[in-house]
Amino acid sequence: MIEDGTGLLTIGELARTTGLSVRTIRYWSDEGALPPVARSAGGYRLYDAGSAARLELVRTLRELGLGLADVRRVLTGETTVAQVAAAHVAALDAQIRALKVTRAVLSTVARRGSTAEETTLMNRLARLSTAERRRIIDDFMADVFDGIDTADPDIRQRLRFAAADLPDDPTPEQVDAWVELAELIQDPAFRATMRSMIEFNAADRGPDVPSGSSLWFMSRLVQLAARALEDGVAPDSPRAMDILRELIGDADPAAVLERLSAATNVRLARYRELSAIVNGLEPASSREEEFGWVVAALEFRVAG
Repeated sequence: MIEDGTGLLTIGELARTTGLSVRTIRYWSDEGALPPVARSAGGYRLYDAGSAARLELVRTLRELGLGLADVRRVLTGETTVAQVAAAHVAALDAQIRALKVTRAVLSTVARRGSTAEETTLMNRLARLSTAERRRIIDDFMADVFDGIDTADPDIRQRLRFAAADLPDDPTPEQVDAWVELAELIQDPAFRATMRSMIEFNAADRGPDVPSGSSLWFMSRLVQLAARALEDGVAPDSPRAMDILRELIGDADPAAVLERLSAATNVRLARYRELSAIVNGLEPASSREEEFGWVVAALEFRVAG
């Protein structure tokens, strides 16, 4: 306190009172967040008790991450602490999401041992905007369904759900899955495989075939094959032929075999697994044993 009876503090005394450095206080003062209340005869800045309280508020807001521009607006009454805090929370949420994506990409790069080119691609895919990600999905859907008007609407709906968008607050696993899924659905070869499966589904579908029939067929396949496996029925046995007739009726076994071979493609199975992860779901069972039994039975029948 200067010895003139005013009760004013020099910048050094204010620093000792608050525990802040003279350099920090001088910088905040220069930026307009803590203007001096007076000047000494020698031109030194002087502060009062109100300055000390103001300084504590500046320190608090700065420790919470607010910029000096926002601090000045609060101190001049242009806005309130609550309003600035709400805006800062929104900004922090965006930063946290970005950091999660960064962590997920780096974790994937470390696990895969990715090259510089792969790292660049993963980072780009992970940071696409919501609109950009949806454009990728829409383009995929348009390509695989183009001109196939008779496709089962249940298949179209399930495929649209499976081509999941990344949630706003993804886990590292979801970011990793989305990157691989985005790479997959942009691959022309995979799109051709998916389109082939949908074409098989639509080939024998007419106006009188109810929606969901393809899903019913798959459910029935799993049920019958599971029972056959449980009973120890060999795929090349006469009993297996009876089960096939119960499943496919008068349909051409070769055509059904071709459809199932497409549906059980390894990359399609991976697509379903990745989609479940992005959707936050447990990956569904691939039912490899059941499909394998039916495929083996069909192959025996076609060959015979």
